Amino acid sequence: MKFVILLGDGMADHPIESLGGKTPLEVADTPNMDRVAREGRGGLASNVPEGMPPGSDVANLSAMGYDPRLYYTGRAPLEAASMGVDLGPEDVAFRCNLVNVDLERGLMVDYSAGHITTAETNEIISSLQDVCSKGKLYPGVSYRNLLVLEDKAERADCTPPHDIMDQPIADYLPKGEGSEILREMMEASVPILAEHPINQRRIAEGKRPANMIWLWGQGKAPKLPTLQETRGLSGAMISAVDLLKGIGVYAGLEVIDIPGATGVLDTNYEGKVEAALGALERLDFVYLHVEAPDEMGHDGSLEKKIEAIRRFDARIVGPVLEGLEKSGHEWRVLVLPDHPTPVAMRTHTSEPVPFAMMGASIEPDEMEVFTEKEGARGGYGRVDGWRLMDEIMRS
Repeated sequence: MKFVILLGDGMADHPIESLGGKTPLEVADTPNMDRVAREGRGGLASNVPEGMPPGSDVANLSAMGYDPRLYYTGRAPLEAASMGVDLGPEDVAFRCNLVNVDLERGLMVDYSAGHITTAETNEIISSLQDVCSKGKLYPGVSYRNLLVLEDKAERADCTPPHDIMDQPIADYLPKGEGSEILREMMEASVPILAEHPINQRRIAEGKRPANMIWLWGQGKAPKLPTLQETRGLSGAMISAVDLLKGIGVYAGLEVIDIPGATGVLDTNYEGKVEAALGALERLDFVYLHVEAPDEMGHDGSLEKKIEAIRRFDARIVGPVLEGLEKSGHEWRVLVLPDHPTPVAMRTHTSEPVPFAMMGASIEPDEMEVFTEKEGARGGYGRVDGWRLMDEIMRS
C-alpha cells in the first residue's frame, strides 16, 4: 500500500461577503478535490490542540501523525534541521524574518519584505552577523532565516510578524525574560538595513525593502521518533519551505529538494508531482506540501488565494491521482489544509479544517465536494488531526 498526504497550506477560510457568504474553497474550481470527497470519506480535522498557537508548525506536526502536545518545542528548531544546523542541548533557535516596517508610524507592513528573494536575503544576512554577534545567523529561503543563541531568551514572549500586519510593533516587541538581547538585535538591524545596497535597489524598483529583522518562534531541539520507528513507514517530504523540510528530517523522511519550488504562486507544481510519484516507486509514503494558499491569505489577496487553491487542485491533486491510478499499486490519498488562513484576518486561526481520504477499501460517505461545510458532513466526524495517520493506514 502507498500512502500520500497532499496538503494545501492555509486553504480553509471564513465566509466572505463579496463571495455571497461563501469561502474561497467553495468558489474555487476544484474538481479533483471534489472527487476525493465524493468518492472517499472525510470529516473535520482539529490540527491545533486547544491552547496551542495555530501555526503551520503545530498543524503540520498533527497532520503527520505527531501529537503537538507531546512533541512541539517551537518552530525555529524544526527549520534548523532543514538547514543542516545541528542544535546543541543548550542552543535556542529563533526564526529571523526580514520584514518591512513603516518606521515613521511604527507599523508592521509586510512580514516577508515583499517576498524578498533568497539571493537578496543571502547578501543581507551576511551584513548582519556583527549585529547578531551574540549568536549566529543562517540564511534560509526568501524572508525566512535563522538565529541560534546559546541558552538565552528561550522564555521570551515573541509574536509572529504575520499576526500583527498593520499593527503597532511597539506592542509586540519581545517581552519578558531574556527579551532585551532580542530587542537590541532587532533595533540594531534598522540603520544597517537602511543603507544596504539591496534595499536601495529594491526601493528604486518600487519594491518593499527589508528594513528590520524580527525574531520569534524560538525553541530547543525536539525529540521526535521517526515514522519508521512508530509506523514502519519509509517516506519522503516535498515542500518549498524549511519548516516542512525540518519536520521531514525529524520524522526520518527523505527530503526532496525541487528546483523552482518557491512557496508562492509560481512554484514548480509539476516538479513536485514528478518527484512524489517517483518516490512512491521505492518508498511507502509521501507528504507533499504547497505553501501558496497560505501566503496569499497572509497577503490579504482573495483573488490570488482562490487561484492558489485552483492550481493546487489542477496541478497537484489531479496529476497525483492520475499517477497513482496508473501505478499498479494499491494506494490511499489524504487531502487537507493544515489550518485556516482567512483573507480578512491575514493570519492563522485554529478552527478544524476539512479533509477527505480516498483509495483502497475506503467506503464513501455523504460528502459531495471539498469544502468546510461539507467536511462537517463527513463520515469520520471531527477528529484530532494527529489521528489521521492512523486512519489512512487502518487495515
